Amino acid sequence: MSLPFTCIQRSLFLLFSVALLAPSLVLADGFRNPFQDAAAIGQGNAFRAQADNPSAIFYNPAGMTQLPGIQHSAGIQFVSPNTTFTSPSGTVVENDIGGLVGFPPPGQVFLTAHLGRWFPQYFDRVWVGLGVLNLFGFANEYPDDGPFSGVITRAQLPLFSISPSVAFRVTDWLAVGVAAKVFTFVSFIGEGHNESQSIALGNILGTTTGDKLELNGKGATAGLDASLLLTPFRNAAGQPIVNVGFIWRSQAVLPLKGALLDNGRKVADATGALRFPESYELGIAYWPFRNAHREFKVEGDVTLVRWSSIQDFNVSLSNGGFIVNPQNWSDAVTVAAGMEYKLLHPESHPDWEYAFRLGYNHSESPIPDANFNPASPDSTPHGITIGFGSLCTGQGKFLWLFSCKDSQDGFLVRNTLGIDFFYMVLLWEPRTVTRAPAPLGLNGTYTTITHSGGFTFHINF
Repeated sequence: MSLPFTCIQRSLFLLFSVALLAPSLVLADGFRNPFQDAAAIGQGNAFRAQADNPSAIFYNPAGMTQLPGIQHSAGIQFVSPNTTFTSPSGTVVENDIGGLVGFPPPGQVFLTAHLGRWFPQYFDRVWVGLGVLNLFGFANEYPDDGPFSGVITRAQLPLFSISPSVAFRVTDWLAVGVAAKVFTFVSFIGEGHNESQSIALGNILGTTTGDKLELNGKGATAGLDASLLLTPFRNAAGQPIVNVGFIWRSQAVLPLKGALLDNGRKVADATGALRFPESYELGIAYWPFRNAHREFKVEGDVTLVRWSSIQDFNVSLSNGGFIVNPQNWSDAVTVAAGMEYKLLHPESHPDWEYAFRLGYNHSESPIPDANFNPASPDSTPHGITIGFGSLCTGQGKFLWLFSCKDSQDGFLVRNTLGIDFFYMVLLWEPRTVTRAPAPLGLNGTYTTITHSGGFTFHINF
């Protein structure tokens, strides 16, 4: 049986879609998370053309061809999204992430290897890599007695991604790369499934007004990234002076199967799908000077995300309900600009390299009022970032404790240790929603500011 699309059903639909969109508290343009490395974030995330550390697996797989030997990095980002909602009547509510920062925080591990190190005759032009990413993790909450509690009181999307990758150096000026993306849920991150909670409004078969509803689901899917790295100019030492990076990310559809619960009691099975849109990303990096003592890089990136490909968020219930809700999202453009200054082996610290970074990024919001929800109070953000990094080589001591370079020979001989830090603030333009379904209490003004900081640790062999 197909149920009429009543206001109560619309609230159930929003309950489901809120769970899907919760991560955009962390970032801009819908539910993507493009922030995956401290060095990149410190430059406003303008890194697709530079891509010269293991996070190239995410930013531009072709960039792995710049990495000698075996390189490993692990990072974490601590995020504090703060949203204040003011209704037309003056009611004020704020979100709650359960602490100063969300937990578990986003994080990632990357590993790259140049196969030519062991098989120079056959694989001198081939690199392989593996990325493991906790994309979102933590939950967002609003009061149970808030003005839109019938839509959302809690939402979480603890999505996990595995990304095997390969890159090939075609010529000295052209490299190509491919990365597969497997999206799924794992039991040790968050609840192990996407989840959204609200207070029942009544008239949903099997539920009681005032009870706590929960809608959850999990699944798995795969996508593909394909990239190019062009290096038309190099210096006398063979280092890039100009890099051009391009990456295409395919659309991926994540089927979700779960249940609708009322005070913990199963009411019906629920199914839907989360769509990751296709995107096109271009970056140009230029080093005005690059020598044995200093380096300075500037980069600009632009990304087009085809959010218009998301046509609907339909939900099917095993008790006969089928909710059809078309979307009217628009494509969005993100721009990023960043700079990095490196001081290499100064006389006072000859075994060290230091990097100082600044950046800015800006994204359009693709979500209209009719599809707005408080778990993802998306608007137009302005991201301002700073970063610092250090790399220890030779006889240096990392944290004054560990030798940066192994003294012995072997398969995994450590050559360098390094760490990068960043701080980012996202200043979201206030958004006043006026055209959301009036009975749901979503209309009003949303003001958001997001603070984030973190680090990435590097070991090169």
